[in-house]
This record gives sequence, C-alpha cells and structure tokens, in this order.
Amino acid sequence: MKNQILITGATGMVGKKLINALHNNGHKVSVLTRKATNIKNATVYLWDVYKQQIDPNCLQGIDTIIHLAGENIADKKWTKERKQQIIDSRVMSAQLLHKAIKETQSPVKTFISASAIGYYGNRGDEILTEESGTSTGFLARCCKLWEDAVDEGASPDLRIVKFRIGFVLGKSEGGLAALEKPIRYFVGAPLGSGKQWTPWVHVDDIVNMFISAVENPSYQGTYNACAPFPVTNETLTKAIAKTINRPVWPIHVPEKVLEMILGKMSILPLISTNTSAQKLLDAGFQFKYTHLEDALNDIYK
Repeated sequence: MKNQILITGATGMVGKKLINALHNNGHKVSVLTRKATNIKNATVYLWDVYKQQIDPNCLQGIDTIIHLAGENIADKKWTKERKQQIIDSRVMSAQLLHKAIKETQSPVKTFISASAIGYYGNRGDEILTEESGTSTGFLARCCKLWEDAVDEGASPDLRIVKFRIGFVLGKSEGGLAALEKPIRYFVGAPLGSGKQWTPWVHVDDIVNMFISAVENPSYQGTYNACAPFPVTNETLTKAIAKTINRPVWPIHVPEKVLEMILGKMSILPLISTNTSAQKLLDAGFQFKYTHLEDALNDIYK
C-alpha cells in the first residue's frame, strides 16, 4: 500500500535523497519547511517551530510523518545559546507535530524520527545496543530530550520508530566532507587517541532504513542506524586517505589542539560509540554497504 508522507528537515542530505526515493516507490510526499521554496516531487507547506506555527493543511490525508528537522550541530560553535537552540529545534518541532496531529485529528498512523548515536555518550569499547541506556554530557542530554519529545505522542494508534543515526557517509555534504578536507590537503591525521569507535553508515542505507520503516509495520521502537562494523577514528582516517590517494601523518592531533580549534564541539570526533546493528539485522534490513572500503569507493567513484 502506498503512503501519504510528510517530511520535516527535507532540505538536508538525507531528506533530499529520501524524497526522490519515496517518490520513485510510488508514495506521495509533502514537506514542511521554514521558507517558501519549490521542491521536486513534493508538495511544500510552511511552519515556524520557534513560534509554534504550522500550516494545518500539511496533515490532510497524511498517514506517515518522517521527522528529520533539527539545527545542524556542527556548523556553529557551541555557545550556551546555540546549544539550547540545537535542543529546542528538535524538541519543539516534535511537540508541534504531535499538537497538530491532535488538533486536526489527522489520520497519522506512523511517526518515524531521526535521533543520533550521541544518545550513548562517550562509552569506550562497550558494545552498545538499543537497551544500553543514555549517558551524561550535552549530546546525550540533547538526544534523550529529543526522543522523549517524540515519545510524548505515543498511543495505541500511533506507531513510533526512532533511528539513532551514526556518522553518515555522503558525497560533498555532512561530516565526511569536513573530515576529508585536511586529508585532501596533505595534513590528515587521526584525532585524539584515534582509538575511539565511529559508527558509520552510507547515506543510501539511511534512506533505505526510513523507507523500510514506512513500508514494513513490524518496525517499532528504537534502532541503531549504523553499519554492522564500526571502525576506529584512525581506521576511518586511513581509509579515506587511501580512497582519495593521500598520505596520513604518523602523528595524532592532540585533544587540546582540537579543543582550541573547535571549542566544546571538539567532543564530536572524540567520543567513542561502539554500536551494534543486530536489531536492524534481526528486523530483516539488508545493508547495501557493510564494509567501509566499499562505501567510500562508491562515494568517491
């Protein structure tokens, strides 16, 4: 059965690919955006999360919401105000969607939301399943509040799915572009100890996860949206360098140097999150890219 789907955060790397993939699968797609714009293969509606305003017509006939909206966590330094904005953009947007569903009595049956592996915090070599629990620190707190806001609308009539997304590999956008830049200019080196685990995933697999959750009602609850074989930062750095034919310096970038450059954001490449993808595999999801080298070769082909 084909669905009528409303997507938030549709202008990001995942959202843009997801719109086209859903359209190609025969689904009807609408998007919520802050500014009026034309988006191919989608009907556009406006909202303002901070003013808690939303076009009620956006939910007409919608049976599935895919919630990707949230301020970019890595494009500005983490001042106190910026951190609150990062949280509010996620929490208030989820709350606004649930409020609109209730007020319009729309036929939404499925609510699929992004989350992030930051939920677990810095956990060393511990193997992390969806039951491992959260931790301390800004990222963990942000993800916990984010997921709690999504769960606020839970009811017997609403299926909720949350994907804790890892380091997304995609061409020219996202974290890979930032990590690749110093390597391409011959100053690439592992960050910190280099031993911290980085759960990665190809953008095409993320898109397919959301489609699977739309089309397969057995998906329920939280999933680690990461490839089955996470790698260390050192392994990731060397793999990128090999793929683009660049050397890697034999030294590591000290944590204090990263902190001088990035401030509190320096925690992003330094936390260690050794996630398990077993729950996704048990659900029947088939990864297109299970090995890092294959994923990078596809991106840089």
